Amino acid sequence: MILESMKQMAIELIDEAVSAGARRHKACAVLGITCRTLRRWRCAESLQDKRKDAPRTCPHALSDEEKETIVATCNLPQYQSLPPSQIVPRLADEGIWLASESSFYRVLAEHDQCHRRGRAKSPRKVSKPKALSAVIANQVWSWDITYLPTAVRGQFYRLYMVLDIYSRKIVGWEVHGEELATHAADLIDKTCRRERIARDQLVLHADNGGPMKGATMLATLQKLGVVPSFSRPSVSDDNPYSEALFRTLKYTPAWPKRPFQSLEEARLWVQTFVTWYNTEHRHSGIRFVTPQQRHAGADTAILTARANVYEEAKAQHPNRWRGRAVRDWTPIERSGSTQIESHPTSQNLSAWLHDLADNFVDKYRL
Repeated sequence: MILESMKQMAIELIDEAVSAGARRHKACAVLGITCRTLRRWRCAESLQDKRKDAPRTCPHALSDEEKETIVATCNLPQYQSLPPSQIVPRLADEGIWLASESSFYRVLAEHDQCHRRGRAKSPRKVSKPKALSAVIANQVWSWDITYLPTAVRGQFYRLYMVLDIYSRKIVGWEVHGEELATHAADLIDKTCRRERIARDQLVLHADNGGPMKGATMLATLQKLGVVPSFSRPSVSDDNPYSEALFRTLKYTPAWPKRPFQSLEEARLWVQTFVTWYNTEHRHSGIRFVTPQQRHAGADTAILTARANVYEEAKAQHPNRWRGRAVRDWTPIERSGSTQIESHPTSQNLSAWLHDLADNFVDKYRL
């Protein structure tokens, strides 16, 4: 690499030699360059070497002390089991800004402290069709059933879980030893009463399982004035919010290494998980606030405070943003659901249930 000062000196020496009567190409050959290189240097806006391997300096790069502070912060007991995507928002809630989230990841990678834990695989982007959307809490719920392992091989407990897609809050759950529509109906009934759901207020989305379309379940929804919604037939990813929740549940580091020994043990563990998920976990889909904060409407004030922290940090370190805007902490206004098989209104809900029962009788020839 030729320094900028050396290039300027070479141009002046060649000009001086040419003025004294020397041939330009011979003067260039003495300095080990060609006339073409000389012309390129003259026409260039800057003599700085811009090749890929050219040495560069970054005036706004993190200093060694700042990198040590990031590593030390990530190794604190309250943060040592969390990724930077969870650490950075929590620091912002405390009025602390150290660096961007990507800088956290980069510094941890330099210190060999950025690894995937447990059975988690690299994330992949999956496009999901959307049809329903929620702009307030208790407008669209998603629910499903998943298996919990037991001490007996081949036997499982069933976890029924209801999720609000706007706030991502788990609004209802139960664990049973069997999969029945009556259990699902009781759960929805109790959850609606606890959340004070009015008639014609809620859409309940589910897949096409037996408990979801059982007579007891559909009758309960009609009594409560809840509009049912179902995934499209043979489409496995039409209920992504519940599936993503179950993935979080079963891949959390707190997931027990051994099967549940009893129904009470399973219920106790799920209760602990729900408490953590609703009140501690910062959800990436809602700007890293907790589902409880989003459900209660407190996320706007929290995100505004975070934005102020970032603006103050930008004012103190403007070179690190280079004119760019700070991280977007505006609240998510709308949460979307997925494509549905049917979406009856409350006015024709009775007719829809009647048609569904007729189709069921015709299909199975009862």
